This record gives sequence, structure tokens and C-alpha cells, in this order.
Amino acid sequence: MESFDITYSSLTKKGGRKVNEDYLDILKNSRRMAFVLCDGLGGHGKGDVASRFVVSQMINSLDQGASIEDSIMSAQKALLKKQRDENAGDSMKTTLTCLTLTGRVAQYGHVGDSRIYYFENDNYKMRSQDHSVPQMLVNRGEIQEKDIRHHEDRGRLLWVMGSEWNGAKYQVVDNFLITRHSSFLLCSDGFWELIEEKMMCKTLKEARNPADWLSKMEEIILENGKGTNMDNYSAIAIFVR
Repeated sequence: MESFDITYSSLTKKGGRKVNEDYLDILKNSRRMAFVLCDGLGGHGKGDVASRFVVSQMINSLDQGASIEDSIMSAQKALLKKQRDENAGDSMKTTLTCLTLTGRVAQYGHVGDSRIYYFENDNYKMRSQDHSVPQMLVNRGEIQEKDIRHHEDRGRLLWVMGSEWNGAKYQVVDNFLITRHSSFLLCSDGFWELIEEKMMCKTLKEARNPADWLSKMEEIILENGKGTNMDNYSAIAIFVR
């Protein structure tokens, strides 16, 4: 079977905030690679605790061979228990993104509005669909995709880790084949809000490696966020070559 060279880089910064509530980690074992990124909900008091906890739970579960679906459900169950054990009430919530690469196959799952982007031949192919009010309005045809970034309800999320679910409140994009020209970007909303997809593609075409790609995108983010109280911003860039 054809083997790929997979390289990656990551960054996580607190922006203009006092605490960085984003967290990420990467798993590499003999069976698969997994990339996990979470953005804790700052308005709920313990977002940094939630993001670290869920990333750790996901990495451990995936390392043991569990599916993305089972890993998400077990992390959700463990987070709710942690809330109860620590009398955390309605706090301790986070978004979640997870990408796995196994051989020639990729799969991703997510909860909330942190995103996973997929590029092929430096062209934007698809992304995860936000679990947010603006995304719902796009899906209904009431606003356009370009309106999401600046919508007045941008911060209103429909699904997050740490809220009670009646059923499985996550989405998984099932196995699809990767090539020597596949690239991925996992990022929190503090990252994607300040750079549009066309600039992701432009910088990807110019980038020598994943670290260079992130650096070029960060320059744009810092310029676009100048003069604002920037949110935490985090990302993982992956090249398959």
C-alpha cells in the first residue's frame, strides 16, 4: 500500500485575553494519527479546564483504538461527571474538533464552532459545519456563508461538550481517501474569524511546510485583529505528501 509522509505544526496563543482557554494535542501510534483541538467557553468560568480535560480524554480513548464517535461520547460522559464531582454547575464547557488519519483514510468529528478544513491540491474542498445560530441560518438559506464571521449571533452555539445532550450532538464525516496533495487545518474560532478561506488557500500555495503555512496565516490574523481584544487563537496544520 502507498505510504504518505505526514508533517504537521501547531500554535496556540491567548491573543488579547488573560487566559488561553484553547488546548490541543496530537497522537501518533502504530495504528493512526489523531489531531484534537478544543476551545473552552470563556463565559462559563472553567473553559480552560474543560478544553484540557476533553483533549486528554479524546487522546487516551483514540490511543486505545476507539472510534471518533465512541471517544466523543465517552469524553462527554466524563466531562459531565467532572462537573458533578466538582460542583461546577453549568460551567466547564468546550468545543471539540478531531481528525484521524489511518493509512490512506481520513475521518473527522466535531462539536461546536471550532473548525476542520480540508484542502486538496491547495484548493479548499470542505469544512466542518458550525453548530451555531449563524450556520443554521446559512443552512436555511436566510443568510450567506460570508455573513457568518460578523453575524450578531456568532457566539451562540447550539451544541457543545459539557451540556446535557438528548442523543448524540456531534457530527462525523466518515472515511474519505487522502492523497499526496491533501492538507488539513483544525482551528478555533479566534483563528478562522480573522482569515478568510481564499487567504488560507493563498498562503497554503506559498507555504514550504505546515509551520510556514501557520506563520503566514498568523501574520494575517494579527493584522486583521489589530486594535481589538483578540480572542484566543489556535490551529493545527497538516500536510500529506
